Amino acid sequence: MDPVSIIAAATTAYNALKKGIEIGREIQDMGGQLATWAGAVSDIDFLERKNEDPPWYKAFSQSVQQEAIAIFTAKKQLEQQRNELRTYIQFSMGQSAWDELLRIEAKVRKQRADHEHRKAEIKEAIVSALLILVMVTSVTGFLTIVAWLWMENNR
Repeated sequence: MDPVSIIAAATTAYNALKKGIEIGREIQDMGGQLATWAGAVSDIDFLERKNEDPPWYKAFSQSVQQEAIAIFTAKKQLEQQRNELRTYIQFSMGQSAWDELLRIEAKVRKQRADHEHRKAEIKEAIVSALLILVMVTSVTGFLTIVAWLWMENNR
């Protein structure tokens, strides 16, 4: 998950939602676009939380700051889309349609948190464990070689 591809998916879904609202489609008929857009909102929120406390191995690169800027930009763009959607929906379909969109968004967020975001956390834990294993193995191998050379030198 990267902010650029997430915002691209969100913008595509947003444009489809806007067009659907303009031609008078019901909010229920645009479930796929709503799910995509709400999923993107959820993914950006997840990335923002993850970026506040990045994994230890990301601290060695500049990517944390770059990702923070990309997340901030994506978040602002999604806020603008949300405001425009609210205006479109409330104007053309009424408050009940906006309330329904919020319910759908909350449902999608929960599903993403239970499934997609959990998968990402597990993957990150596996990467961290593998990196630690490689480091421990490397240090152990290095110390073993140093000890062996020392013993060979002292014979």
